[in-house]
Amino acid sequence: MRFEKGHKVATRRHIVDVASNCLRRDGISAAGIGGIMSEAGLTKGAFTPHFESKHQLVREAMASALGDQQHRFDEDRQKGLDLEGAIRRYLNRAHLEDPASGCPSAALLPEIARQPLSIRQDYEKALQGYVSSLAALLPDAGSAVRRSRAMAIFGLMVGTLQFARAVPDRARAKQILEGGVQAALQLAQAPSS
Repeated sequence: MRFEKGHKVATRRHIVDVASNCLRRDGISAAGIGGIMSEAGLTKGAFTPHFESKHQLVREAMASALGDQQHRFDEDRQKGLDLEGAIRRYLNRAHLEDPASGCPSAALLPEIARQPLSIRQDYEKALQGYVSSLAALLPDAGSAVRRSRAMAIFGLMVGTLQFARAVPDRARAKQILEGGVQAALQLAQAPSS
């Protein structure tokens, strides 16, 4: 059977997109090749023409998710997103309830720490880009202070979202999210020491 030009590239992209969602929804360990391929509407046998291993797919799916997150953040900044808007865009009910299309850090951080070095290096590089974008929204201070504070704010946001996801009570989860927003805003305004 002959396929149109570009079919293989489009199919690979589709598999990466589906895997990205599956990994964030189910976790890296729980997301198997068979399940990912089935969700993509393909057979497990269709995996090998596109990827050498699950490791390769995980690496590409993580890079895609992190790149998409950075792209959305950059677009919002161009539209005038301020620091509070960025924090509230991250710590909101929609993000809380949809880990499959949300931040890979909040969904996968403990598993990322257990991945091979190449995946952790890719993650660190993407993290540095996101933190730099967040730092640009902070009040004027030296670049090292802004960067350090942005890293702390991002860590607070990730932890807040993970904490809120673990709580089954919706009202309590909402309180956790708002507490995280307020703590992040206070951290952003804290005097430099």
